[in-house]
Amino acid sequence: MTTALHPEKTAAQPPSTVDGIRAVGRDYLDRLRGGELGSLPAILGLVVLCVIFAIMRPVFLSNLNFANLLTQGAGSIAIAMGLVFVLLLGEIDLSAGFASGVCAAVLAVLLTDQGWPWYSAVLAAVLTGMLIGLVLGVLVARIGIPSFVVTLAAFLAFQGIVLMLLEEGTNISINDPVILAIANDNLPPVLGWVLLGVGVGGFAAVQLRQMRNRRRRGLTTAPPVLVAARIGGLALLGGIAVHLLNQERSRSLVVDSVKGVPIVVPVIVALLVIGTFVLSRTSFGLHIYAVGGNHEAARRAGINVTAIRVSAFVICSSLAAVGGIIAASRGHSVDPNTGGSNVLLLAVGAAVIGGTSLFGGRGRLINAVLGGMVVAVIQNGMGLMGYSSGVKYAVTGSVLLVAAGVDALSRRRAVRR
Repeated sequence: MTTALHPEKTAAQPPSTVDGIRAVGRDYLDRLRGGELGSLPAILGLVVLCVIFAIMRPVFLSNLNFANLLTQGAGSIAIAMGLVFVLLLGEIDLSAGFASGVCAAVLAVLLTDQGWPWYSAVLAAVLTGMLIGLVLGVLVARIGIPSFVVTLAAFLAFQGIVLMLLEEGTNISINDPVILAIANDNLPPVLGWVLLGVGVGGFAAVQLRQMRNRRRRGLTTAPPVLVAARIGGLALLGGIAVHLLNQERSRSLVVDSVKGVPIVVPVIVALLVIGTFVLSRTSFGLHIYAVGGNHEAARRAGINVTAIRVSAFVICSSLAAVGGIIAASRGHSVDPNTGGSNVLLLAVGAAVIGGTSLFGGRGRLINAVLGGMVVAVIQNGMGLMGYSSGVKYAVTGSVLLVAAGVDALSRRRAVRR
């Protein structure tokens, strides 16, 4: 008598939490070996710089200096965010600095000389930035002039436009309280906590929804412990920052009380969230990465490459306008140097140091924020240590060169694999 053997069928067990974390860790290490370093060098550099300056000058860690760091780098970070869109295409915009100066000059003229309300002047400044980007984009994408040449010509031309708007060098003061509040005033302490709660709650909702959607489609998901760690880490870091900023920073309470999150911080965070959503959650963002990764393949896939390139320059100059508004607010005025000097260099440096590739196809908006903070820490920390502007520029340039070198080497390694 023969008996048929029927092995028991057991349901596939989901991987344990430990196995899931190990899998995520192996995947991350594989990406690092493949040259996808992302923001890791910027994060490590930021931590090392903060430790060094904190040891050399303990005042570096004061809540007053922390607030100064955030406001000091805000303008450059806004411009760097716009540059990320252009750099993702493998292009460059050398005029972004003075484009911000032109927009700031438009704002100042309309506010102070023409008496426009602040919202109309801000809208006009941003529309000016959009128009600048449209012209640059058409010249690059439709006419076919290299972006280096177009934006270099615009870099020179915009200096003249700023001089003409300011009547050959007139300094125009900004007196509107709303505009001045952007880079000089703070949120009420309670509102800072409310915004943090909203931000953490929104981030948690996005993470959980993404995990649920991937499970529904049968795709692998990050372990719940790791997702909780991300949410908890954001809450912890945000809570520490808000707590420090809500402490009294005034040197003399008799004169004024200064505490709360600087208003410019939620402005930058809002730009970061919106821009990140556009790049990672919309077809437009995916098309930008596709065009930057392989121009010809994107065209054959049916992507309107010309429209994507033009729109990237429009976004870049629009965010440059935001940077110009922040600069005008922080300086209480607009002069021929607004948007000039080292503004462009610091913005490009912020994007590249943060991890955005100069070769296109790789980068995120958070790179501009992290890189901008690295640049701000260098400028601020070396200033506290008494170094001259020449030394600051030399060190910042060296860091930029190292970042570009890491990008080139990591890309070469990725090609070899």
